[in-house]
Amino acid sequence: MKVHFWGVRGSIPTPLTPQQVQSKIMAAIQRVSPEDLKNAETRAKFVSSLPSWIFGTTGGNTACVELLHKDTHIILDAGTGLRVLGKNRECPDRYHMLFSHFHWDHINGFPFFDHAFNPDVIFEMYSHLDNAEEIFRNQMTEPYSPPSVGKTIAKNMNFHKVEDDKEFFIDDIKINSHMMRHPGDSHSFSFEVDGKKLVYATDVELKTTDFTGTAEGEAVFKNADVIIIDSQYTVEEVYRKENWGHSAFCYAIDFALYWNIKKVYLFHHEPAYDDKKLNSILQAARWYAQYIDHSDIEIYLAKEAQEFDL
Repeated sequence: MKVHFWGVRGSIPTPLTPQQVQSKIMAAIQRVSPEDLKNAETRAKFVSSLPSWIFGTTGGNTACVELLHKDTHIILDAGTGLRVLGKNRECPDRYHMLFSHFHWDHINGFPFFDHAFNPDVIFEMYSHLDNAEEIFRNQMTEPYSPPSVGKTIAKNMNFHKVEDDKEFFIDDIKINSHMMRHPGDSHSFSFEVDGKKLVYATDVELKTTDFTGTAEGEAVFKNADVIIIDSQYTVEEVYRKENWGHSAFCYAIDFALYWNIKKVYLFHHEPAYDDKKLNSILQAARWYAQYIDHSDIEIYLAKEAQEFDL
C-alpha cells in the first residue's frame, strides 16, 4: 500500500508568506561560497546540500492523506490538500473517504476537488455520525458556497456509519477505529493489509493515561508499523492550550513507544510554525527518543508530496 501526504497542516491553511520566502533566500545566501557558484554543477550541488527547511517546505494545506492499494483508492479527511490531489491524480471509478471528524480543516477541500464534479465517480463516505451526510453537505449550500456547487457536486455519495472498535473491510483492507480526546470527538483509524498496519491518529489530545497500563484502543494501535499522529504543540504550548484537542510531539513519541510502533510521522502541524520551526521540532523529537533510550524508533515530519510504501 502506498501512502501519500497531500495536506499535513492543522487548523487552517497556511501558505508561505513573502517574509518566509525572503528568510529562506537569506539563509541560503549566508551559506553560499564563491566555489559553489562556479558552474551549473556546483550550483546544483550547493542547492541540494541545503537543509530541507530552506530548500523545500512542509506545506500549508490541511489534512488529506491518500492510501493506494491495487485498485482501491482511500482518502483520509478532505482538507485543502484534497484540491491538490484532484489536480495531480487521474480520476478512478470509486473513492472511499474516511473522516476523523467534521471540523472545517478536515472537510473544506471537497468543494474544490475536481473529481467531485465528475458525475460517474462513486464516493463511499465513512464516519461515526448518524447525520454525517447532512453535516457534510451543509458546507456546499448557501451562504457557505455558491448555489451551483451544491447542485453539481458529487452526485453519487453513499454514507456509511462506522462503529468504534469494530472492524470492517474495504476490499481486502481491514479497518478499525477508536475515539480520541478532542473537542467534538475525533477518531483514529488503523489499516491492515499484507501483514502491515498503518494508523492515522490526527486531532488527539494525548494524556498520560493514553500510554500507561490503562490505555484503550489495543486493536487499533498495538504493534502498528507506522503511525501518522497529531503533534501540533510543544510541551509548553500543550499546557497553555489544555482542552484545545492537540498533542505535544514528545507525547506522540511516548504513545508510539507504548504501543510498540517503530515509525512515526509527526502530523497536523501548527499553522503559526514556519519550516525552520517545524524542522527544530523534528530534531527535538529525535533527541527526545534518544534521551529516553529509544533511538531505534524512526521519526519523520509529514510533508506535502511525500510518499512511502507500507
